[in-house]
Amino acid sequence: MTNILTAAGVGLLLSLLGTPWAIKQFRRRGWGQLIREEGPKAHYEKRGTPTMGGLVILGATIVGYLVGHIGISGSADFSDSGVLAMGTIVALGFLGFLDDIIKIRKARSLGLHKRAKFLGQLVIAGVFGFCAVYFVDIGTDLSFFRSTNLDLGWFFFVWVFLMIAASSNGVNLTDGLDGLAVGSAAQVLAAFVVIGFWQFRHPGFYDLIATGSDPFDLAIVAAALFGSCAGFLWWNTAPAKVFMGDTGSLMLGGAMAVLAILLNTQLLLLLLGGLYAVETLSVIFQVAVFKRTGKRLFLMAPVHHHFELAGWEEFTVIVRFWVLSGLSTGFGIGLFYADFISKGGAL
Repeated sequence: MTNILTAAGVGLLLSLLGTPWAIKQFRRRGWGQLIREEGPKAHYEKRGTPTMGGLVILGATIVGYLVGHIGISGSADFSDSGVLAMGTIVALGFLGFLDDIIKIRKARSLGLHKRAKFLGQLVIAGVFGFCAVYFVDIGTDLSFFRSTNLDLGWFFFVWVFLMIAASSNGVNLTDGLDGLAVGSAAQVLAAFVVIGFWQFRHPGFYDLIATGSDPFDLAIVAAALFGSCAGFLWWNTAPAKVFMGDTGSLMLGGAMAVLAILLNTQLLLLLLGGLYAVETLSVIFQVAVFKRTGKRLFLMAPVHHHFELAGWEEFTVIVRFWVLSGLSTGFGIGLFYADFISKGGAL
């Protein structure tokens, strides 16, 4: 437990204290946010706010993860699953960084072309899926609270890509209001800390260690991410002093999918990250209804912009969506524990 708390604490302190320094560096380099013209007019005043703060989250997470192992107690070993998770998180952060830097250098609100981003996510997901199956030795079965014993076979690799792409893009879509995405991400990552530690305490029930994944090491990964998000949120809360950019949103969304896959809680991610699912579906429905009828289902999608244009203050939308995210995450954790109790798990 000390290792988990250390990882979270180090991530928190580095992110909290390092973000002001990063803001100065970003401003010096002219790394300012570009606002899309079709967005809410109230957002135009945010133009030029330093972006790519996801680099701070990523750096604090890496250090937090390392210190969580070698600092203070030094009793935790690095595992294949933990190293794979961190490597995938870094790769997704780099993909988001490329997207952000292109936006800045070409002075446009769109960075990587859709095909390039799709290809990047495909390659990262493919490497992760291959390593997870053939090096970490996880199963290719579908999971909810644990394995469902439904073997997906070769389709598992497609499923891995769909999860990583959907989750990273879902957080990216949600990252439209100050602190909304990173605040809700902290809630989901805290849930994975609990799940990882719970599975570590009950290895016989979940049978994860026997199949290659190390839930304790993955809990350290989640804790480092959680602490880093919490520290960054201090500066990202409205009015934001810095944005995390695609560097942060693609990384955090992908991290959630990676943790869900390695911790055998794939479908549970839909509940834990319910807010991201709603945001993504609002865009899908908006496009589908408009193409079919020529009318808009929402004033603007993603749905958080709909409530902005309906007259809600930005901070009101953020807090209420945080509440919805908390309820969804809490419901997911509650069902996870209920499954443990109903199947005769011993405390």
